[in-house]
Amino acid sequence: MCCFVVVCGVEERELGRQQAPGACPYCGGKVEAVDVETQRTLLCLPLCYKVKRRYFCSLCSKRLVMYL
Repeated sequence: MCCFVVVCGVEERELGRQQAPGACPYCGGKVEAVDVETQRTLLCLPLCYKVKRRYFCSLCSKRLVMYL
């Protein structure tokens, strides 16, 4: 009988931060756009890189979701 153990990991690194237009709907604070690079690894081998933009409130630190 063989057992395979798969070790996966996810690393996130902040690339940049800038002010975005608009205001937080919860507290009225300023909105910040943060560019985040995500790296998924399998046994120390990088599988893929993704760069995403996330929005946060600078006052209450809530993650904001944009609906277009």
